[in-house]
Amino acid sequence: MSLINDCVFCRIIRSELPSTRLYEDDLVLAFLDIAPFNPGHCLVIPKQHHHSITTLPTEYQGRIMSVASKLGAAVVRSLEADAFNLLLNNGTCAGQEVPHVHLHVIPRFRDDRPIFNPAKQQYKDQAHMQETAAKIRAKLGE
Repeated sequence: MSLINDCVFCRIIRSELPSTRLYEDDLVLAFLDIAPFNPGHCLVIPKQHHHSITTLPTEYQGRIMSVASKLGAAVVRSLEADAFNLLLNNGTCAGQEVPHVHLHVIPRFRDDRPIFNPAKQQYKDQAHMQETAAKIRAKLGE
């Protein structure tokens, strides 16, 4: 298992920093977020250090999603939430504050404030949408 000495999440994995653990297995750890959007907001992290989801081995990616969906269901049932968000910020300009892959499981209630800014950019037209899709498809195989 590759850990980075000064990474806050690696230190949590090694029990050098306190955390309120919810789930742990050989690949992932889940714990409550210390600055939650709502009570019950938790994080699922790989035990192997990676800055980006794009470098994380697929077995870790699959386990993170599997655990997050189970946690989401448990959070909804235990806190009588109405729903939950799964949120992964990949890169600093996307909002990633800790440079260790982490998936947020955020309980949601009908009277919550929005997580995202409701102002959205639109495609100029159908051709712009198709051009964007073609660019993405071209890079999928790389």
